[in-house]
Amino acid sequence: QVQLVESGGGLVQAGGSLRLSCAASGRTFSSYAMGWFRQAPGKERVFVSRIGSSGLTNYADSVKGRFTISRDNAKNTVYLQMNSLKFEDTAVYYCVGDSRPPWNTPERWNYWGQGTQVTVSS
Repeated sequence: QVQLVESGGGLVQAGGSLRLSCAASGRTFSSYAMGWFRQAPGKERVFVSRIGSSGLTNYADSVKGRFTISRDNAKNTVYLQMNSLKFEDTAVYYCVGDSRPPWNTPERWNYWGQGTQVTVSS
């Protein structure tokens, strides 16, 4: 079993930056992929980014070039650096762990954090 706890959300102006963190516990962190989904009000959860156990990364087109995912296996933590934030990035961001393909769908991820709110003011 894996427990995921996100932090770092908040209110930021458009064009600003935030860094989300997700601390994992339970299983050997380095052995599984980690990622982020987000859910805006009234919308479905959508894929944001993924980092594999090897460090290979993937991004949704909407965040490519602005967001960077990384992981620190020594700290059992995954990060999402979000730059050039836009109003449309406003959502609850969920940390996820341990996926099977296709990993850009929520149902393919086994572990979920409780979510952290990111609000971007225009």
